[in-house]
Amino acid sequence: MLQQGQKITLTIDDLADSGDGVGRYENIAIFVPNTVPGDRIEVKLEFVKKNFANASIEKIVTPSSDRVRPSCIVADKCGGCQWQAVSYPAQLRTKQNIVLQALQRIGGFDADLLEELISPIVGAKDSLHYRNKVTYPLATGRDGNLKAGYYQKGSHKIVNLNQCPAQDERLDPMLAELKMDIHNQCWEIYDENAHTGLLRHLGFRIGRHTGEILITIVTRDWDVPNLGVFAQKWLERYDKVVGVILNCNPDKTNAIFGRESRCIAGKDYLLEKFAGLTFRLRGDTFFQVYTEQAEKMLNIIESELELEGTEVILDAYAGIGTLALPLAEQVKQAIAIEIQPQATAQGKLNAELNGIDNVVFHTGKVEELISTLNLQPDIVILDPPRKGCEPEVITFLRENAPDRIVYVSCNPATQARDLKLLCEGDHYQITRIQPIDFFPQTSHVEAIAFLKKV
Repeated sequence: MLQQGQKITLTIDDLADSGDGVGRYENIAIFVPNTVPGDRIEVKLEFVKKNFANASIEKIVTPSSDRVRPSCIVADKCGGCQWQAVSYPAQLRTKQNIVLQALQRIGGFDADLLEELISPIVGAKDSLHYRNKVTYPLATGRDGNLKAGYYQKGSHKIVNLNQCPAQDERLDPMLAELKMDIHNQCWEIYDENAHTGLLRHLGFRIGRHTGEILITIVTRDWDVPNLGVFAQKWLERYDKVVGVILNCNPDKTNAIFGRESRCIAGKDYLLEKFAGLTFRLRGDTFFQVYTEQAEKMLNIIESELELEGTEVILDAYAGIGTLALPLAEQVKQAIAIEIQPQATAQGKLNAELNGIDNVVFHTGKVEELISTLNLQPDIVILDPPRKGCEPEVITFLRENAPDRIVYVSCNPATQARDLKLLCEGDHYQITRIQPIDFFPQTSHVEAIAFLKKV
Protein backbone atom coordinates (compact mmCIF):
# COMPACT_ATOMS: atom_id res chain seq x y z
CA MET A 1 0.00 0.00 0.00
CA LEU A 2 1.43 3.38 -1.01
CA GLN A 3 1.92 5.92 1.77
CA GLN A 4 2.01 9.70 1.85
CA GLY A 5 5.61 10.91 1.85
CA GLN A 6 6.88 7.73 0.18
CA LYS A 7 9.37 8.14 -2.69
CA ILE A 8 8.98 6.01 -5.81
CA THR A 9 10.36 5.94 -9.35
CA LEU A 10 8.03 5.78 -12.34
CA THR A 11 7.68 6.68 -16.03
CA ILE A 12 5.20 9.30 -17.21
CA ASP A 13 2.98 7.77 -19.90
CA ASP A 14 0.44 10.48 -20.67
CA LEU A 15 -0.84 13.97 -19.90
CA ALA A 16 -4.18 14.43 -18.13
CA ASP A 17 -6.62 17.13 -19.19
CA SER A 18 -5.79 18.78 -15.85
CA GLY A 19 -2.29 19.38 -17.25
CA ASP A 20 -0.49 16.92 -14.95
CA GLY A 21 1.61 14.07 -16.24
CA VAL A 22 0.30 10.57 -15.45
CA GLY A 23 2.27 7.42 -14.67
CA ARG A 24 1.29 4.10 -13.10
CA TYR A 25 2.80 2.36 -10.08
CA GLU A 26 1.40 -0.94 -8.83
CA ASN A 27 -1.63 -0.28 -11.08
CA ILE A 28 -2.33 3.06 -9.37
CA ALA A 29 -2.43 6.29 -11.41
CA ILE A 30 0.12 8.82 -10.16
CA PHE A 31 -0.44 12.46 -11.19
CA VAL A 32 2.68 14.63 -11.28
CA PRO A 33 2.74 18.33 -12.30
CA ASN A 34 5.43 19.69 -14.65
CA THR A 35 6.19 16.34 -16.24
CA VAL A 36 6.35 15.14 -19.83
CA PRO A 37 5.37 11.77 -21.35
CA GLY A 38 8.55 9.70 -21.49
CA ASP A 39 10.08 11.24 -18.36
CA ARG A 40 11.60 8.69 -15.96
CA ILE A 41 11.33 10.41 -12.57
CA GLU A 42 11.66 9.97 -8.85
CA VAL A 43 8.65 11.45 -7.04
CA LYS A 44 7.38 12.05 -3.53
CA LEU A 45 3.77 11.07 -2.85
CA GLU A 46 1.84 14.06 -1.51
CA PHE A 47 -1.73 12.71 -1.43
CA VAL A 48 -2.73 9.05 -1.64
CA LYS A 49 -6.15 7.50 -2.29
CA LYS A 50 -7.17 3.95 -3.17
CA ASN A 51 -6.98 4.32 -6.96
CA PHE A 52 -4.77 7.36 -7.50
CA ALA A 53 -2.15 9.57 -5.91
CA ASN A 54 -0.73 13.06 -6.41
CA ALA A 55 3.03 13.49 -6.29
CA SER A 56 5.79 16.05 -6.78
CA ILE A 57 9.06 15.67 -8.66
CA GLU A 58 12.11 14.84 -6.57
CA LYS A 59 14.47 14.13 -9.48
CA ILE A 60 14.28 13.66 -13.24
CA VAL A 61 16.18 10.41 -13.76
CA THR A 62 15.89 10.38 -17.56
CA PRO A 63 14.20 13.28 -19.38
CA SER A 64 11.74 12.64 -22.20
CA SER A 65 12.74 13.38 -25.78
CA ASP A 66 9.69 15.70 -25.78
CA ARG A 67 10.96 17.71 -22.80
CA VAL A 68 12.01 21.27 -23.74
CA ARG A 69 13.36 24.23 -21.81
CA PRO A 70 10.42 26.42 -20.69
CA SER A 71 10.26 29.94 -22.11
CA CYS A 72 9.34 31.33 -18.68
CA ILE A 73 11.58 31.23 -15.61
CA VAL A 74 8.58 30.64 -13.31
CA ALA A 75 6.85 28.06 -15.52
CA ASP A 76 7.11 25.37 -12.83
CA LYS A 77 5.36 27.63 -10.29
CA CYS A 78 2.88 29.72 -12.27
CA GLY A 79 -0.60 28.29 -12.82
CA GLY A 80 -1.08 30.17 -16.10
CA CYS A 81 0.65 27.56 -18.27
CA GLN A 82 0.94 23.85 -17.50
CA TRP A 83 2.88 22.55 -20.50
CA GLN A 84 5.82 24.84 -21.22
CA ALA A 85 8.19 21.91 -20.65
CA VAL A 86 6.33 19.87 -23.30
CA SER A 87 7.32 20.21 -26.96
CA TYR A 88 4.56 21.78 -29.05
CA PRO A 89 4.10 18.72 -31.31
CA ALA A 90 3.61 16.59 -28.18
CA GLN A 91 1.07 19.10 -26.85
CA LEU A 92 -0.93 18.79 -30.07
CA ARG A 93 -0.82 14.99 -30.01
CA THR A 94 -2.12 15.01 -26.44
CA LYS A 95 -4.93 17.45 -27.21
CA GLN A 96 -6.01 15.36 -30.18
CA ASN A 97 -6.17 12.36 -27.85
CA ILE A 98 -8.10 14.28 -25.15
CA VAL A 99 -10.86 14.99 -27.68
CA LEU A 100 -10.86 11.38 -28.89
CA GLN A 101 -10.97 9.90 -25.38
CA ALA A 102 -13.83 12.18 -24.26
CA LEU A 103 -15.96 11.24 -27.26
CA GLN A 104 -15.21 7.57 -26.72
CA ARG A 105 -15.58 7.33 -22.93
CA ILE A 106 -18.25 9.96 -22.26
CA GLY A 107 -19.98 10.13 -25.63
CA GLY A 108 -19.93 6.38 -26.14
CA PHE A 109 -18.96 6.71 -29.79
CA ASP A 110 -17.19 3.85 -31.57
CA ALA A 111 -13.40 4.20 -31.65
CA ASP A 112 -13.11 3.19 -35.31
CA LEU A 113 -15.81 5.69 -36.29
CA LEU A 114 -14.04 8.46 -34.36
CA GLU A 115 -10.79 7.76 -36.18
CA GLU A 116 -12.66 8.61 -39.39
CA LEU A 117 -14.54 11.62 -38.02
CA ILE A 118 -11.79 13.45 -36.12
CA SER A 119 -9.59 15.59 -38.36
CA PRO A 120 -5.97 16.34 -37.37
CA ILE A 121 -5.80 19.16 -34.85
CA VAL A 122 -5.20 22.67 -36.19
CA GLY A 123 -2.12 23.91 -34.38
CA ALA A 124 -1.06 27.51 -33.93
CA LYS A 125 1.60 29.20 -36.03
CA ASP A 126 2.93 30.82 -32.83
CA SER A 127 2.72 28.87 -29.59
CA LEU A 128 3.90 31.89 -27.55
CA HIS A 129 3.04 35.62 -27.42
CA TYR A 130 -0.53 34.95 -28.56
CA ARG A 131 -2.88 36.14 -25.80
CA ASN A 132 -4.75 39.32 -26.73
CA LYS A 133 -6.15 39.77 -23.20
CA VAL A 134 -4.62 39.30 -19.75
CA THR A 135 -5.88 40.19 -16.28
CA TYR A 136 -3.46 39.96 -13.35
CA PRO A 137 -4.51 39.84 -9.68
CA LEU A 138 -2.57 42.22 -7.47
CA ALA A 139 -1.11 41.71 -3.99
CA THR A 140 1.44 43.25 -1.67
CA GLY A 141 4.53 41.10 -1.09
CA ARG A 142 6.23 40.57 2.25
CA ASP A 143 8.85 43.11 1.18
CA GLY A 144 6.12 45.69 0.60
CA ASN A 145 6.49 45.65 -3.19
CA LEU A 146 3.58 45.20 -5.56
CA LYS A 147 3.06 41.72 -6.99
CA ALA A 148 1.10 41.03 -10.17
CA GLY A 149 0.88 37.68 -11.92
CA TYR A 150 -1.02 34.42 -12.10
CA TYR A 151 -1.90 32.26 -9.14
CA GLN A 152 0.29 29.28 -8.31
CA LYS A 153 -1.61 26.12 -9.23
CA GLY A 154 -4.10 25.09 -6.56
CA SER A 155 -3.61 28.26 -4.50
CA HIS A 156 -4.25 31.97 -4.34
CA LYS A 157 -0.56 32.71 -3.99
CA ILE A 158 0.52 35.09 -6.75
CA VAL A 159 3.60 34.25 -8.79
CA ASN A 160 5.04 37.69 -9.49
CA LEU A 161 5.64 38.56 -13.16
CA ASN A 162 7.15 41.48 -15.02
CA GLN A 163 6.56 39.89 -18.40
CA CYS A 164 4.76 36.82 -19.70
CA PRO A 165 5.72 34.76 -22.78
CA ALA A 166 2.07 33.82 -23.38
CA GLN A 167 0.78 37.38 -23.78
CA ASP A 168 1.26 39.57 -26.83
CA GLU A 169 4.84 40.78 -26.45
CA ARG A 170 3.80 44.39 -27.06
CA LEU A 171 2.27 44.30 -23.56
CA ASP A 172 5.45 43.22 -21.76
CA PRO A 173 7.00 46.67 -21.15
CA MET A 174 3.68 48.01 -19.86
CA LEU A 175 3.27 45.38 -17.16
CA ALA A 176 6.51 46.24 -15.35
CA GLU A 177 6.09 50.00 -15.80
CA LEU A 178 2.47 50.16 -14.61
CA LYS A 179 3.34 48.01 -11.59
CA MET A 180 5.99 50.59 -10.69
CA ASP A 181 3.53 53.48 -11.17
CA ILE A 182 0.94 51.79 -8.94
CA HIS A 183 3.56 51.02 -6.28
CA ASN A 184 4.92 54.58 -6.28
CA GLN A 185 1.44 56.05 -6.05
CA CYS A 186 0.86 54.02 -2.87
CA TRP A 187 -2.65 52.98 -3.80
CA GLU A 188 -3.83 50.42 -1.27
CA ILE A 189 -3.81 46.91 -2.69
CA TYR A 190 -6.78 44.61 -2.12
CA ASP A 191 -6.52 41.86 0.50
CA GLU A 192 -8.90 39.06 -0.49
CA ASN A 193 -8.88 37.46 2.96
CA ALA A 194 -9.79 40.60 4.87
CA HIS A 195 -11.79 42.11 1.97
CA THR A 196 -9.98 45.40 2.48
CA GLY A 197 -7.90 47.61 0.23
CA LEU A 198 -8.61 49.13 -3.16
CA LEU A 199 -6.85 47.80 -6.30
CA ARG A 200 -7.74 44.21 -7.20
CA HIS A 201 -6.60 43.53 -10.80
CA LEU A 202 -4.61 45.05 -13.64
CA GLY A 203 -5.75 44.13 -17.13
CA PHE A 204 -4.67 44.68 -20.72
CA ARG A 205 -6.41 44.01 -24.03
CA ILE A 206 -4.76 44.47 -27.42
CA GLY A 207 -6.10 44.36 -30.95
CA ARG A 208 -3.78 41.84 -32.58
CA HIS A 209 -4.37 43.33 -36.03
CA THR A 210 -4.70 47.01 -35.06
CA GLY A 211 -2.28 47.24 -32.12
CA GLU A 212 -4.78 49.33 -30.11
CA ILE A 213 -4.57 48.73 -26.35
CA LEU A 214 -6.96 49.15 -23.42
CA ILE A 215 -5.81 49.32 -19.80
CA THR A 216 -8.32 48.19 -17.18
CA ILE A 217 -7.97 48.72 -13.43
CA VAL A 218 -10.34 46.67 -11.24
CA THR A 219 -10.98 48.14 -7.81
CA ARG A 220 -13.17 47.62 -4.74
CA ASP A 221 -14.30 51.24 -4.76
CA TRP A 222 -14.72 54.01 -7.32
CA ASP A 223 -12.57 56.52 -5.42
CA VAL A 224 -9.00 56.07 -6.65
CA PRO A 225 -7.00 59.24 -5.89
CA ASN A 226 -5.27 60.79 -8.92
CA LEU A 227 -6.22 57.92 -11.22
CA GLY A 228 -7.37 60.40 -13.84
CA VAL A 229 -3.95 62.05 -13.82
CA PHE A 230 -2.16 58.74 -14.25
CA ALA A 231 -4.62 57.56 -16.90
CA GLN A 232 -3.77 60.60 -18.97
CA LYS A 233 -0.04 59.99 -18.45
CA TRP A 234 -0.44 56.42 -19.70
CA LEU A 235 -2.24 57.63 -22.81
CA GLU A 236 0.63 60.04 -23.50
CA ARG A 237 3.38 57.51 -22.68
CA TYR A 238 2.02 54.67 -24.83
CA ASP A 239 0.93 55.77 -28.27
CA LYS A 240 -1.09 52.57 -28.85
CA VAL A 241 -3.13 52.91 -25.64
CA VAL A 242 -6.55 54.25 -26.64
CA GLY A 243 -8.33 54.07 -23.29
CA VAL A 244 -8.05 53.54 -19.54
CA ILE A 245 -11.03 51.88 -17.87
CA LEU A 246 -11.99 51.63 -14.20
CA ASN A 247 -14.11 48.62 -13.27
CA CYS A 248 -15.55 48.47 -9.76
CA ASN A 249 -16.06 45.10 -8.08
CA PRO A 250 -17.11 45.67 -4.45
CA ASP A 251 -18.14 42.06 -3.82
CA LYS A 252 -16.27 39.42 -1.87
CA THR A 253 -15.92 37.07 -4.82
CA ASN A 254 -13.45 35.30 -7.08
CA ALA A 255 -15.08 36.92 -10.11
CA ILE A 256 -12.68 39.41 -11.69
CA PHE A 257 -15.00 42.07 -13.05
CA GLY A 258 -17.81 43.95 -11.35
CA ARG A 259 -21.03 44.95 -13.06
CA GLU A 260 -20.05 48.51 -14.03
CA SER A 261 -17.10 50.11 -15.81
CA ARG A 262 -16.23 53.77 -16.36
CA CYS A 263 -13.89 55.31 -18.89
CA ILE A 264 -11.24 57.39 -17.10
CA ALA A 265 -9.32 58.58 -20.17
CA GLY A 266 -9.56 58.05 -23.91
CA LYS A 267 -12.19 55.58 -25.17
CA ASP A 268 -13.92 52.68 -23.45
CA TYR A 269 -13.22 50.38 -26.39
CA LEU A 270 -10.55 49.42 -28.88
CA LEU A 271 -10.99 48.57 -32.53
CA GLU A 272 -9.98 45.16 -33.84
CA LYS A 273 -10.16 43.64 -37.31
CA PHE A 274 -11.64 40.16 -37.40
CA ALA A 275 -12.58 38.18 -40.51
CA GLY A 276 -12.66 41.35 -42.58
CA LEU A 277 -14.96 43.15 -40.15
CA THR A 278 -14.29 45.88 -37.58
CA PHE A 279 -15.18 45.04 -33.99
CA ARG A 280 -15.38 47.28 -30.95
CA LEU A 281 -14.06 45.44 -27.88
CA ARG A 282 -14.31 46.64 -24.29
CA GLY A 283 -12.02 45.60 -21.48
CA ASP A 284 -14.52 43.05 -20.12
CA THR A 285 -15.86 41.82 -23.47
CA PHE A 286 -15.66 38.07 -24.07
CA PHE A 287 -13.59 37.50 -27.20
CA GLN A 288 -11.39 34.54 -28.09
CA VAL A 289 -7.91 35.14 -26.64
CA TYR A 290 -6.13 33.90 -29.78
CA THR A 291 -7.45 36.06 -32.61
CA GLU A 292 -5.70 34.27 -35.46
CA GLN A 293 -6.89 30.83 -34.33
CA ALA A 294 -10.45 32.16 -34.02
CA GLU A 295 -10.21 33.31 -37.64
CA LYS A 296 -9.04 29.83 -38.65
CA MET A 297 -12.04 28.37 -36.82
CA LEU A 298 -14.41 30.66 -38.70
CA ASN A 299 -12.80 29.67 -42.01
CA ILE A 300 -13.29 25.98 -41.18
CA ILE A 301 -16.97 26.57 -40.33
CA GLU A 302 -17.55 28.54 -43.54
CA SER A 303 -15.84 25.88 -45.63
CA GLU A 304 -17.78 23.02 -44.06
CA LEU A 305 -21.19 24.73 -44.27
CA GLU A 306 -20.86 25.81 -47.94
CA LEU A 307 -23.48 28.54 -47.44
CA GLU A 308 -25.66 29.47 -50.42
CA GLY A 309 -27.20 32.69 -49.10
CA THR A 310 -30.69 31.32 -48.46
CA GLU A 311 -30.12 29.93 -44.95
CA VAL A 312 -31.41 31.15 -41.60
CA ILE A 313 -28.77 30.71 -38.89
CA LEU A 314 -29.31 30.73 -35.14
CA ASP A 315 -26.20 31.57 -33.12
CA ALA A 316 -26.86 30.51 -29.54
CA TYR A 317 -24.49 31.79 -26.85
CA ALA A 318 -23.57 34.47 -29.39
CA GLY A 319 -21.50 36.89 -27.30
CA ILE A 320 -20.86 40.04 -29.30
CA GLY A 321 -21.55 38.24 -32.57
CA THR A 322 -18.04 36.97 -33.26
CA LEU A 323 -19.49 34.18 -35.42
CA ALA A 324 -22.95 35.59 -36.19
CA LEU A 325 -21.74 38.77 -37.86
CA PRO A 326 -19.23 37.28 -40.35
CA LEU A 327 -21.68 34.48 -41.21
CA ALA A 328 -24.59 36.92 -41.58
CA GLU A 329 -22.98 38.33 -44.71
CA GLN A 330 -23.36 34.89 -46.33
CA VAL A 331 -26.92 33.95 -45.31
CA LYS A 332 -30.49 35.22 -45.53
CA GLN A 333 -30.77 35.97 -41.82
CA ALA A 334 -28.83 35.44 -38.59
CA ILE A 335 -30.45 35.29 -35.16
CA ALA A 336 -28.28 35.72 -32.08
CA ILE A 337 -29.12 34.85 -28.47
CA GLU A 338 -26.87 36.09 -25.65
CA ILE A 339 -27.44 36.26 -21.89
CA GLN A 340 -25.31 39.37 -21.21
CA PRO A 341 -27.07 42.66 -22.08
CA GLN A 342 -23.72 44.42 -22.53
CA ALA A 343 -22.63 41.84 -25.09
CA THR A 344 -25.92 42.13 -26.96
CA ALA A 345 -25.54 45.91 -27.07
CA GLN A 346 -22.01 45.55 -28.43
CA GLY A 347 -23.20 43.03 -31.00
CA LYS A 348 -25.85 45.44 -32.29
CA LEU A 349 -23.31 48.26 -32.40
CA ASN A 350 -20.79 46.12 -34.29
CA ALA A 351 -23.47 45.08 -36.77
CA GLU A 352 -24.25 48.74 -37.41
CA LEU A 353 -20.56 49.60 -37.63
CA ASN A 354 -20.14 47.06 -40.44
CA GLY A 355 -23.39 47.81 -42.23
CA ILE A 356 -24.88 44.39 -41.46
CA ASP A 357 -28.66 44.62 -41.22
CA ASN A 358 -29.82 40.98 -41.31
CA VAL A 359 -28.89 40.06 -37.72
CA VAL A 360 -31.43 40.07 -34.90
CA PHE A 361 -30.05 40.02 -31.33
CA HIS A 362 -32.06 38.70 -28.38
CA THR A 363 -31.00 39.06 -24.75
CA GLY A 364 -31.69 36.24 -22.32
CA LYS A 365 -30.92 32.66 -21.39
CA VAL A 366 -30.74 30.35 -24.39
CA GLU A 367 -32.73 27.64 -22.61
CA GLU A 368 -35.57 30.10 -21.94
CA LEU A 369 -35.68 31.95 -25.26
CA ILE A 370 -34.99 29.21 -27.78
CA SER A 371 -38.49 27.70 -27.49
CA THR A 372 -40.37 31.03 -27.30
CA LEU A 373 -39.08 32.91 -30.37
CA ASN A 374 -40.88 30.79 -32.98
CA LEU A 375 -37.55 29.91 -34.54
CA GLN A 376 -37.13 27.67 -37.57
CA PRO A 377 -33.41 27.89 -38.34
CA ASP A 378 -31.68 25.82 -40.99
CA ILE A 379 -28.40 25.87 -39.08
CA VAL A 380 -27.76 26.24 -35.35
CA ILE A 381 -24.38 27.34 -33.98
CA LEU A 382 -23.71 26.30 -30.40
CA ASP A 383 -20.78 27.81 -28.47
CA PRO A 384 -21.77 27.30 -24.83
CA PRO A 385 -19.69 27.92 -21.69
CA ARG A 386 -17.65 25.07 -20.22
CA LYS A 387 -20.71 23.49 -18.57
CA GLY A 388 -22.16 22.77 -22.02
CA CYS A 389 -25.76 23.10 -23.19
CA GLU A 390 -28.75 23.07 -20.86
CA PRO A 391 -31.17 20.10 -21.24
CA GLU A 392 -33.87 22.41 -22.63
CA VAL A 393 -31.58 23.38 -25.52
CA ILE A 394 -30.88 19.75 -26.42
CA THR A 395 -34.60 18.97 -26.23
CA PHE A 396 -35.46 21.88 -28.56
CA LEU A 397 -32.91 20.74 -31.13
CA ARG A 398 -34.11 17.12 -31.07
CA GLU A 399 -37.76 18.16 -31.39
CA ASN A 400 -37.33 20.90 -34.00
CA ALA A 401 -34.53 19.25 -35.99
CA PRO A 402 -32.67 22.00 -37.82
CA ASP A 403 -30.83 20.58 -40.83
CA ARG A 404 -27.36 21.15 -39.42
CA ILE A 405 -25.69 21.94 -36.10
CA VAL A 406 -22.22 23.33 -35.47
CA TYR A 407 -21.11 22.73 -31.87
CA VAL A 408 -18.04 24.69 -30.76
CA SER A 409 -16.68 23.75 -27.34
CA CYS A 410 -13.78 24.47 -25.02
CA ASN A 411 -14.64 21.43 -22.87
CA PRO A 412 -14.40 18.02 -24.61
CA ALA A 413 -16.20 16.31 -21.71
CA THR A 414 -19.43 18.34 -21.84
CA GLN A 415 -19.32 18.45 -25.64
CA ALA A 416 -19.13 14.64 -25.74
CA ARG A 417 -22.07 14.41 -23.32
CA ASP A 418 -24.22 16.74 -25.44
CA LEU A 419 -23.27 15.10 -28.74
CA LYS A 420 -24.34 11.75 -27.31
CA LEU A 421 -27.75 13.22 -26.45
CA LEU A 422 -28.15 14.82 -29.88
CA CYS A 423 -27.25 11.61 -31.71
CA GLU A 424 -29.35 9.24 -29.58
CA GLY A 425 -32.34 7.80 -31.42
CA ASP A 426 -30.78 8.65 -34.78
CA HIS A 427 -31.79 12.30 -34.60
CA TYR A 428 -28.38 13.52 -35.78
CA GLN A 429 -25.13 12.07 -36.99
CA ILE A 430 -21.69 13.61 -36.69
CA THR A 431 -20.00 14.34 -40.00
CA ARG A 432 -16.74 15.79 -38.71
CA ILE A 433 -14.90 16.74 -35.50
CA GLN A 434 -12.18 19.38 -35.83
CA PRO A 435 -9.93 20.00 -32.81
CA ILE A 436 -8.15 23.36 -32.79
CA ASP A 437 -5.59 24.75 -30.35
CA PHE A 438 -6.63 28.11 -28.92
CA PHE A 439 -4.47 27.82 -25.79
CA PRO A 440 -0.88 26.70 -26.51
CA GLN A 441 1.21 25.82 -23.43
CA THR A 442 -1.96 24.80 -21.55
CA SER A 443 -4.09 21.66 -21.39
CA HIS A 444 -7.15 23.41 -22.87
CA VAL A 445 -8.39 22.42 -26.31
CA GLU A 446 -11.24 23.61 -28.52
CA ALA A 447 -13.21 21.33 -30.85
CA ILE A 448 -15.80 21.96 -33.55
CA ALA A 449 -18.39 19.25 -34.18
CA PHE A 450 -20.49 19.25 -37.36
CA LEU A 451 -23.81 17.39 -37.30
CA LYS A 452 -26.53 16.80 -39.85
CA LYS A 453 -30.09 15.67 -39.41
CA VAL A 454 -30.59 11.98 -40.13
